[in-house]
Amino acid sequence: MHLTDATWTDAADAETDLAVLPVGSTEQHGPHAALGTDAITAEAVAEAGVDAYDGEVVVAPPVSVGVAEEHRQFPGTLWVSEDTFRDYVRETVDSLAYHGWDRVVLANGHGGNVPALREVAGTITRQDEAYAVPFTWFDAVGDHAADMGHGGPLETALLRHVRPESVREDRIEAARDGASDGWGDWVSGTNLAYDSAEFTENGVVGDPAQGDAARGAELLDLAAAALAELLAAVAERDISRPPDR
Repeated sequence: MHLTDATWTDAADAETDLAVLPVGSTEQHGPHAALGTDAITAEAVAEAGVDAYDGEVVVAPPVSVGVAEEHRQFPGTLWVSEDTFRDYVRETVDSLAYHGWDRVVLANGHGGNVPALREVAGTITRQDEAYAVPFTWFDAVGDHAADMGHGGPLETALLRHVRPESVREDRIEAARDGASDGWGDWVSGTNLAYDSAEFTENGVVGDPAQGDAARGAELLDLAAAALAELLAAVAERDISRPPDR
């Protein structure tokens, strides 16, 4: 059940304590891919994972603005502070738990959200009346994960599969020409760059031409299977906190 489309009476009839909260971002993804890429892909993976799971799950509306100040030099990018983001996610999970959906997977599509999501999930689990775990789809796609960039092959492939109109196909070559090969400027294991504009001309990392719709379909299947497996584990887990030793 997706809360966006449900009525309150539909929600009242839900017989589950399991929910998924898609989490993305609104930020540049090069000249070819939509600003909403991370929210679009997070929601698509969440819905596919729920479909693959053998049981009822509530899907919340996506959090569409995240921790993305690293893309601020590119117009259209929106961001909030990590504190604001953590508070928003935590309070959203709290409202889900109020209705009885107190086992929540945070299905994420944006790399910049990862540290804050792990931290807030721990806070929720330790201090609130809920259990939460983060899941980032592009970390759960097997060998494909090594190709993750930004507006590169994986995100472009998944968009071509789930929302092809979000990809400006006539700009793929321009995206490819202005892309960097990797994320950041690294010396001695340290990234010297804080903003993506420091190392990529047009915001792209990786080759979007390497991400066709067929690859996107495979990515969605892999991510959905991984999310379904995680949902099953969360549904069965003893979520009481361990006693003090």
